[in-house]
Amino acid sequence: MQTLNCRGKLIDLSVPKVMGIINVTPDSFYDGGKTFAKKDILKQAEKMLSEGATFLDIGGYSSRPGADEISEKEEIRRVVEAIKSILKKFPETIISIDTFRSEVAKKAVEAGAAIINDVSGGTLDAEMFKTVGKLNVPYILMHMRGTPKTMTKLNDYKNVTVDVLKDLSEKIARARAEGINDIIADPGFGFAKKREQSFQLLNNLELFQNLDVPILVGVSRKSMIYKTLETSAENALNGTTSLNTIALLKGASILRVHDVKEAVECVKLFENLKS
Repeated sequence: MQTLNCRGKLIDLSVPKVMGIINVTPDSFYDGGKTFAKKDILKQAEKMLSEGATFLDIGGYSSRPGADEISEKEEIRRVVEAIKSILKKFPETIISIDTFRSEVAKKAVEAGAAIINDVSGGTLDAEMFKTVGKLNVPYILMHMRGTPKTMTKLNDYKNVTVDVLKDLSEKIARARAEGINDIIADPGFGFAKKREQSFQLLNNLELFQNLDVPILVGVSRKSMIYKTLETSAENALNGTTSLNTIALLKGASILRVHDVKEAVECVKLFENLKS
C-alpha cells in the first residue's frame, strides 16, 4: 500500500487523490492573475477543499514556456504569504509547494507546506535533493529537460517512454541516497515533450508502475489537449476529464488539476468501476 507522510498525516493512495492548482502568479498559462490577491487565493482554496481536493499545490513562478523569470525573493514572498493565509483559515490543509528552488522550498515548508513539487526533478538547483532530505517531506520529482525558457527545443528522444523512465529511475535513486523517503514521480506532460510524445507517455503510463513510487499526472487544460481539439485552454475541461480518466485506468495515484470537482468525480466513477 502506498502512503505519504505529510507532516504526520498518513495519506493512503490506494484510492487516487486530487491536487488542486493555485497559481499565485500574474502569468500562468490558464489562470494567471486569477488568484493573485489574498481574498481570491482564499476563495479558490475554499472552493477546492469543499470539492474534495486532498492537496493544494501553490506556485509562485510560472513554468509555462517563455514565462518571465522572477527573483527568489519575490517567489518566496508570493508563496509564503499564500501558504500562511490558507493555513490560518483552513489549518488542516495539506499544501504542496511548486518550486524548483531549494531556498523557496525550505521557506515554504517552514511556513507550513507539507510536500515539495519540483518541475525540474532536481536539475535546476544542485541543493534541492539535500534540502528535501533534511526537511523530511514527500517530494514530487518531475521529468523535464532544460528550463521553462529552453525546454520546447529539447524534445529529441530515441524513445520518449524509455528515456523518461530511465531518467526518473536514476533521479529516484539519487533522491533516496539523500534520504528522501516519500517520492512521487511525474512524467512531465508537455515539459520538453511534443504533443505526440506526451500522448505516447500517457499511452504507456502503466509502465511507470515499475518505478515503484506513486505516479502524479498533470495534464489539466494543457496544449496537448486544446491543440488536439483545436480549441483553447478555457475550453479544455472536457478533454482534461477524458485524459484524467485514462490516467486513472493506467495507474495514476494523484491527479493535479485546475478543476477539482470534475477530477473528484472521475476518481469516484473509477473506484466504482474497480469494485
